[in-house]
Amino acid sequence: MDKLTQTQIIKLIHQEVIPAIGCTEPVAVALAAAKAAEVLGCRPEKIEVLLSANILKNAMGVGIPGTGMVGLPIAIALGTLIGKSAYGLEVLRDITPEALQAGKAIIEDKLIHIALKENVDKLYIEIICTAGEETSRVIICHEHTHIIYVEKNGEVLTDERKELHCDAICPEDELKLSFSTVYEFAMEMPVDEIRFILETADLNKKAAQASIQGHYGHTVSKTVSGEYGKKYMGESAYTHMLAMTAAACDARMDGAMIPVMSNSGSGNQGIAATLPVLSFAEDIECTEEQLIRALMLSHLMVIYIKQSLGRLSALCGCVVAATGSSCGITYLMGGNKTQISYAIKNMIGNITGMICDGAKPSCALKVSSGVSTAMISALMAMENKVVTPVEGIIDEDVDKSIANLTAIGSVGMEATDKLVLDIMTGKSC
Repeated sequence: MDKLTQTQIIKLIHQEVIPAIGCTEPVAVALAAAKAAEVLGCRPEKIEVLLSANILKNAMGVGIPGTGMVGLPIAIALGTLIGKSAYGLEVLRDITPEALQAGKAIIEDKLIHIALKENVDKLYIEIICTAGEETSRVIICHEHTHIIYVEKNGEVLTDERKELHCDAICPEDELKLSFSTVYEFAMEMPVDEIRFILETADLNKKAAQASIQGHYGHTVSKTVSGEYGKKYMGESAYTHMLAMTAAACDARMDGAMIPVMSNSGSGNQGIAATLPVLSFAEDIECTEEQLIRALMLSHLMVIYIKQSLGRLSALCGCVVAATGSSCGITYLMGGNKTQISYAIKNMIGNITGMICDGAKPSCALKVSSGVSTAMISALMAMENKVVTPVEGIIDEDVDKSIANLTAIGSVGMEATDKLVLDIMTGKSC
């Protein structure tokens, strides 16, 4: 691999694997609100929020860090009050009890108006703040932290829109990954040049440990490691990775003020790409170099799959993240390149089609399903057992199999995505 490609991949990883506090969809809305308030220069008297269906879906039922509350209104209110756009996905880290009360007052005064905006990118956030004669407008599109448009009192300050609906704002020369590129990079890079990936293990393990000290969400982790979990599932490398991964997800989805390392705009993807690999590595007592390469393989595989799937889709992100972790686990088991490709095919042949019905505490259950499948897929791969090209959407070529997966998630499940949102918004609760 040439030096330029190595440099591009490292840059890509640093862009895609970053810290985040709280679910990235409502936090991205809070980020846009913070920027709009900063541009306005004073406290807004009215906040109009226009969101794509996928942003709306993913922000409806998830806890907002430090608030004990669920959903968009409090995230938006706090974004305008204490949010700092320079913090990126940690925009709400300066929350105080006083700010929380002020945010609740904004909601009670009905200053926030949220609506669906159709025919836009799946990741689209538009905030319009008004105070007297002053107005500001901010748009985030395509990526959770990509502010593409800023306007104050009708004057355009920033405009990176390439077209009205901003369908694609990625550079044409963006590095396109492949399975072989991912594998070669993870296996052959000098370990000191990729040691930084250990930061994902450190941050996400701390989130899991903090979760175990509390009582979050559906406590999936504590169920796995509790009385009935131990009685019927025992204690093994498998249950350890289930418990550690679910713990971080339990806390994050319940709104704990705990940072995690995200991947491709999703904290849960970052968790599921990291903790199964880390847990397994700790159980088998592998070397530090093996852990570094396994984590890099997992995270870079997730980035690769998300390149064609997109930031948001009808496909649950744990399918993608668990595919990455299955690669890392297979490598730690001693698997070669071919066996790692088998693990990918086994994953795609199993849990493709798992729907995303928004971010919420029960995501810990879906993450656990992904981790379970990752382990089974790795075990089969190590015995050279693989879902064959005559079965379902699997192709002889592993990259084509991945393309089939992402086509189903980004195109084939469009109608599913719309129906899920209709169901979620039509409930009486």
